[in-house]
Amino acid sequence: QVQLVESGGGLVQAGDSLRLSCADSGRTFSSAFMAWFRQAPGKEREFVAGIAWSGGGTRYVDSVKGRFTISRDNAKNTLYLQMSSLKPEDTAVYYCAASSYWGATLQKQYNYWGQGTQVTVSS
Repeated sequence: QVQLVESGGGLVQAGDSLRLSCADSGRTFSSAFMAWFRQAPGKEREFVAGIAWSGGGTRYVDSVKGRFTISRDNAKNTLYLQMSSLKPEDTAVYYCAASSYWGATLQKQYNYWGQGTQVTVSS
């Protein structure tokens, strides 16, 4: 059974850092592309960052460039999102997901999803 489990969310202050992890207990980690999405209250889920299976190719939404870093440890089947200089507008539920399409940024391109972890940034 494919299972993605996120962890690392919490309540932090603006300017703080936080690292999210996504453990893959199934077979998704060989997917072409893995990503983090987020969904704020009343807003649509949006692509945040993605990384190729090899780790060599990454994509970021403009609003997090220079502040967030996505990485993966294939030996541990774990995806990470290092978030720095957090802002209140980063508050959302963060989801990890796996896709067969390299560079995918659309929700419909993702086959597997985790249950999400809440990140709250206070001002």
